[in-house]
Formats: sequence, C-alpha cells, structure tokens
Amino acid sequence: MKLDRITLRQIRMPLVHFFETSFSRTYSRDIVLVEAHAGGLTGYGEVTAGENPFYNEEWTGSAWLILRDYAAPRVLGKPLESANDVFPLTAHIRGHNMARGGLETAVWDLFARAAGEPLWKTIGAGARREIPCGVSIGIQDSVEQLFEKIETELAAGYQRIKMKIKPGWDVDVVRRVRERFPSIKLMADANSAYTLADIDHLRKLDDFYLMMIEQPLAHDDIIDHATLQARLETPICLDECIRTAHHAEQAIQLRACGIINIKLGRVGGFREAKRVHDLAQAASIPVWCGGMLEAGIGRAHNVALATLPNFVLPGDVSASKRYWKQDIITPAVETTARGTIELRDEPGFGYALDHDFIRGVTVREESIAL
Repeated sequence: MKLDRITLRQIRMPLVHFFETSFSRTYSRDIVLVEAHAGGLTGYGEVTAGENPFYNEEWTGSAWLILRDYAAPRVLGKPLESANDVFPLTAHIRGHNMARGGLETAVWDLFARAAGEPLWKTIGAGARREIPCGVSIGIQDSVEQLFEKIETELAAGYQRIKMKIKPGWDVDVVRRVRERFPSIKLMADANSAYTLADIDHLRKLDDFYLMMIEQPLAHDDIIDHATLQARLETPICLDECIRTAHHAEQAIQLRACGIINIKLGRVGGFREAKRVHDLAQAASIPVWCGGMLEAGIGRAHNVALATLPNFVLPGDVSASKRYWKQDIITPAVETTARGTIELRDEPGFGYALDHDFIRGVTVREESIAL
C-alpha cells in the first residue's frame, strides 16, 4: 500500500464541563484529525495534543506543522507492507510523538479497513470483549462540587475514580473523599506538580489506600520517581515520562513505578504502545489506557488498544457524553451499566463518522499529496 494523500483537519468543540489539572483549566478542545488516503480508502487518526504545550511540548499548532512539513512527506508514496512501517519512517523526527502518532494510527485504521476487519484485530488485540472503565475528574471549584461529580460517575457505573491533585488540593481533599466514599477504587493524578522536597507530604497519601499516585514528580523524570517509590507504600503510576519502550524498560529496572499508564499519542502510536505493553507484561507491571480529552476517533482507538491482555486496570476511556454534547462519530461511545465499553466488530475503529457535524466544527483543513 502507498498513501497518495494525507488530509489534516482542525476541529473545535466545547467541553460539557471544564477540565482542570495541576497546570491548566480547559473549556474547549482544538483537535487535529488526520485522514490517510490510499486506493480509494481512508483511515482516520486523531492527534491527542492539547491547545497549549503544558502536558508536554506539543500543542495543536505544532502538531499541524510537524504533520504537514515533516511527517506526511516522509510517509506519502512510500511502500507500506503494514502499518508498522510508519513509525520508523518518521522516527528521526525528535519528539513530537503525538503528531506522528496521529498519522500512524490513521494508517492502522486504513489497513484495518482494507482488510475488512476491526482495528483491534489488526493490532493483535481482542483479549477481552469489553473494557473496564474509570473516569478522570479534574480539580473542582469546591469539595462539594467534587463530591457531586463522583456521585454522578459512580451512579453511571464507572469502576474507578481518578481525581486530579496539586499543592493545596491534595491530602485534605483526598481525606474527605475517602471519608465520603470509603470503598471506591480511588487514585490521584498529580501531573508533575511535586518534587522530592514533598516526600513527607506525599507519604500522607498512604493513609487513604489509593490504587496509585500518577506522575507526582517532573514530567521528564524517572530517577527521582524511583527514590520516591522506595519511600511510599502506594504504587506510583508513570505517565508523562514514559514516551518510549526504552523509558518503560528503564523505569522497570529502577523500580520507579508499580503501574504504567499507556497513551497512544504520548508514545507515537500503536507500534510503540504495544512494545511498552509487552515490556510491562513481562515484568508483571499492570497497565491501563490514559485519556487526553479525545473526540470519538481517538476514543475508539483507545478502546481497541485497551483490549490487549495486560490492560487489566480500568482506564480513562469513558462515554462520549461525559465530554461532548455531540461527538464526531455515530453512535457515540457509550458505557454499560456495569461500567464497561463493549467491543465493536465493524471494520476499522468501529464507528461511523458524522461528516456533516465534522464539517460544521472544522476551523481549517489542508491536504498534502504526492
């Protein structure tokens, strides 16, 4: 297969409710969609970068330029035996995994459609017919508002609650949540808000039998996390600093974590995500699928990824309606009453695109051809 055209499309959609982490509050999303065209077929990918370079160095604007000027020209017209061939074609581009991953996942979807099979089968997944779902709840304006959010999500059947924390919104808030909800599966996500100077403070979180504390230290650090993990009873989950399978291998060797969050964009797509998964599985380190406020394409790709066998913990893959009044796919992603998302068997990522709605929320579009 050879790609003859790649189309970039930037869409803008308001969130149902603002989402706040330790570094920013988000009210709407600007998302780059990638269409890979070959032989009359089209595969679809989604760039998971945010609007600002706060999660990592990437943002919507940088992703557009990297895709248009660097990634697309290196893949167009090249013979592809499988979607695995895309990653090495762009590997010498330093970083920018989310931009590269948006193109790589589009090609995986294209190959699945060409084979007439679901994406999960093409990537070698399908270990389960439904995936367990958790939710990520951002920092709220009050603890009472946080309680309301948690109650709503538990009533919807979600199996795990992740709450964002930062200095000033951590130990006391977690204590109140645990007192109010003594038996729920609860984890805290710090998004790199702390340093080793906070060890004694972070150790107080051991009192609340959390499933994990996610990325408490610097976004690019592994070594300090090993120091911290040795002082904590609660498992550390690494997120931002695991950008490659090599990073995962280093973290495992240093005992810097007990759990790894795998995000497709952060590692550059399915090929590297599977390598991280396999390394963690061999080391008996459980993994789960993280979320980046994706629209329907990215959400559907996450569902496929999370059916690999070592995704044994509830991830951040939840129903479309938690984020969007209307999603770009149809039907919208829905959860069951038992807090799961069921696998679909349609070719590609499993959902139809609402092209009319997509056109209505598109703010720019550009095609790169041979």
